[in-house]
Amino acid sequence: MTKTLKVLSALLGYPEAALVDAAPELRMALDEENLLPPESRPLLDALIEEMATGDLYDLQERYVELFDRTRSLSLHLFEHVHGESRDRGQAMIDLKAQYEQSGLTLSASELPDYLPAFLEFLSTLPLPDALQMLGQTTHILNALAERLHKRDAPYEAVFRALAALATPAPETADIEVVPEGPDADPNDFAALDAQWEEEAVTFGPDAGPSCKDRLVAQIRAGRRPVADMPMKGEAP
Repeated sequence: MTKTLKVLSALLGYPEAALVDAAPELRMALDEENLLPPESRPLLDALIEEMATGDLYDLQERYVELFDRTRSLSLHLFEHVHGESRDRGQAMIDLKAQYEQSGLTLSASELPDYLPAFLEFLSTLPLPDALQMLGQTTHILNALAERLHKRDAPYEAVFRALAALATPAPETADIEVVPEGPDADPNDFAALDAQWEEEAVTFGPDAGPSCKDRLVAQIRAGRRPVADMPMKGEAP
């Protein structure tokens, strides 16, 4: 069990009172495992301190505006590579099957490509395997870090830390992250609904041809031309 990945997963979850209360334990777990390079810790410690001392309502409001109302900052990995609905559905099934083989069961409302769930899964793997699989998402992690940096959002620290941990994967070189376009007004719910509208993801035997086991193959299979989707920043 890799505590560092579990901590980073927790930090990307919706801020609840339990997370705020656990902030000192999160920092302690990072200290004990000591996996992160020293340069990653100042920004990450600042985020944990903000979690511990900030107003819970403000923390939740910021989280929702960043990750729930800003498509280009979606925490769903496949959002950033424009998956065709059929291929994306099969990729979801394949990834979910890997989770279940490791004993990780998702809630009914949680999609397999949700980054905190993905990190929770990686935390159960042997460390070299976990960091190699994490490396297949480095292109997404770096893009999200840059987008958060432009917004002066402290969550940038989590993505920088993940990218620093990841074992680079050359197979991702030809996978492009959807360029960030103009975001909808986070308070304009009609516009937000329009931007998030897309074909339903299909699960089951009709979801399309099987993808390779590796996450990078699932991501590659899930790409769709940018023109196919209304873009809000970083479309699916």
